[in-house]
Amino acid sequence: MQRISIAPGYEISRVIRGGWQLAGGHGAIDEEIAIEDMVAFADAGITTFDCADIYTGVEDLIGRFRLRYRDMQGQAALDRIRVHTKFVPDLGVLPTITKAYVEGVIDTSRKRLNMERLDLVQFHWWDYEMPAWLETLGWLKELQQDGRIDKISATNFDSDHVTAILDGGIPLTSLQLQYSLLDRRPEKRMVELAARHDFALFCYGTVAGGFLSDRWLGKTEPEHPLENRSLTKYKLIIDDLGGWELFQALLSTLRKVADRHATDIATIASAAMLRRPGVTAVIVGARNRDHLASNLAISNIVLSDADLAEIETALAGARELEGDVYTLERDRTGRHGSIMKYNLNKGE
Repeated sequence: MQRISIAPGYEISRVIRGGWQLAGGHGAIDEEIAIEDMVAFADAGITTFDCADIYTGVEDLIGRFRLRYRDMQGQAALDRIRVHTKFVPDLGVLPTITKAYVEGVIDTSRKRLNMERLDLVQFHWWDYEMPAWLETLGWLKELQQDGRIDKISATNFDSDHVTAILDGGIPLTSLQLQYSLLDRRPEKRMVELAARHDFALFCYGTVAGGFLSDRWLGKTEPEHPLENRSLTKYKLIIDDLGGWELFQALLSTLRKVADRHATDIATIASAAMLRRPGVTAVIVGARNRDHLASNLAISNIVLSDADLAEIETALAGARELEGDVYTLERDRTGRHGSIMKYNLNKGE
């Protein structure tokens, strides 16, 4: 597994184990098996884990894993483990958010994760019309200064607001954003902005909730309702991009590339993103270790110029998605935003 330094003394694996699929909505979770799976990922070299305060039960699971891993492998091995969580205040809290609220959520994450100092906190804000987002980042910076947070980062902010954060004197270590072969919105401005200001890009959605996989090759277009909210979300992206026929042409091309590398479509889809300019790491959702070998292969596959050119050709007829990073999803009355849940700390 390739590793990369994103700040002095701060190294991560280039494939990050995502935790959303452990939060419910994707099937029942056996907590003991989930912890054993995390140990397997860490032993194999995927030593960076992504979670959030709103992923029900996941911070607790990772906290228990950390203690287990320290007991099994020792403190030195635990020190290689990085946990990236998120701070996502509910939409209903935004008008009246206070520093005490921020402190309370951060301290809860520290307790769940069994960490005195959180490795990296990714800040999300639902509504730019609620003006306290920059002030809230200032409170996070104060918590960083008193030792409760190591790195401050963000998730799903667009280019204008990232620029405002940086201009406000709050440097970001990274930005987590939706970026895939299907969703190229970050290439409009964010990739260049990240290069200019030296922050890492962590990509989620690289397999589009499972659509970019062999499971969907040659299948007829699914009808709503889909199996889960993740599939619903990415089916909207496929529709906006050009529809099912274009998507199937892309899958056929990815299958040909995968054949040349003796792997699967999902692995190629993530590997292709890991090689795009500015991309530091890809986040792979995993409910268990069934696909661990494929996840490990992502950073080792060497895609040729011909491979990448074929993929680009398959996407030549695609339409450009509207807006900047996460713009479509912020319209709460639109097709993309209306499926989101905005008060997840309250279970809504």
